[in-house]
Amino acid sequence: MSQVKISHLKKEMLPYEKSSIKTSIKQIVNTILPLFVLWYAAYLSLSVSYWLTIPLVILCSGFVIRTFIIFHDCCHQSFFKSRLANDILGTITGVITLVPYQQWKHSHSIHHATSSNLDKRGTGDMWVLTVDEYAAASRWKRIAYRTYRNPVVMLGLGPIFIFLITYRFNTRGARRKERMNTYLINVCIVALYALLSWAIGWQSFLLIQGPIFYVSAMLGIWLFYVQHQFEDSYFEKEEEWSYVQAAVEGSSYYKLPRVLQWLTGNIGFHHVHHLSPKVPNYNLEKAHNASPPLQQATTITIWTSLKSLKFRLWDERNKGFVSFKESKRL
Repeated sequence: MSQVKISHLKKEMLPYEKSSIKTSIKQIVNTILPLFVLWYAAYLSLSVSYWLTIPLVILCSGFVIRTFIIFHDCCHQSFFKSRLANDILGTITGVITLVPYQQWKHSHSIHHATSSNLDKRGTGDMWVLTVDEYAAASRWKRIAYRTYRNPVVMLGLGPIFIFLITYRFNTRGARRKERMNTYLINVCIVALYALLSWAIGWQSFLLIQGPIFYVSAMLGIWLFYVQHQFEDSYFEKEEEWSYVQAAVEGSSYYKLPRVLQWLTGNIGFHHVHHLSPKVPNYNLEKAHNASPPLQQATTITIWTSLKSLKFRLWDERNKGFVSFKESKRL
């Protein structure tokens, strides 16, 4: 990709980086209000049948994901023009989604700055080894890696480990602002959950919040995984790495049905988001449609994205993901 094209792509995004206070408030209303209504409806349905509760909690999980996208925009300071407004809403939505705002904001900014850079892996991204690294790894490191990349572990145990354990603690060397924000969100989560358990009973609370948490967290991990782990993705060493190529070629366009696209806050236009994190979620599709080069990004669907479950290692020679079985012959 030529430098002229890179510069042109960045300039094309500028008109879409402007947030709209009207649109942002409208999104808060059509996201968080339905989330509360659905949660209460799920509680009322318990007195009828849990079979009625199940579809309500699944739908509620979709609105938790949509709430996370608002949280995500606040981390990029793209939802409101005001930094304070982003920080306040980001902390509130962090309580709802169980994600520490300042901590995630910091690690996610590193993810954007180093995505697809083989020399700068390890912060805010999925664990990826190359074929050669795996071949040279110790037995225990291979076991750990295989366990980590196992879909049952990643999607089954991952939600519990990441959202209930990892996110409750500060990282080593975290700034005071980051530490205090994590403490604040933890206290608010405990207070909110204790209040709800007292109000409706802990059994009812677990029957509702348990599946909402698990489904939304599992789908959140899946979205993050699949949008960078596709067959012909982009990974390069530092000297060859390009921010724009990492965005456009190392992030996919996850083409979802309209309803799912709405519930996931357009995050399927991940290549646009990585190219310009300042574009609020409600402008991502517009930016994609306005730029022919961006429309050439790798497109995956729900069906084709399932292939990514077999991708385990990055093959530097052939520039693509391979399975463990395929890596043996390499």
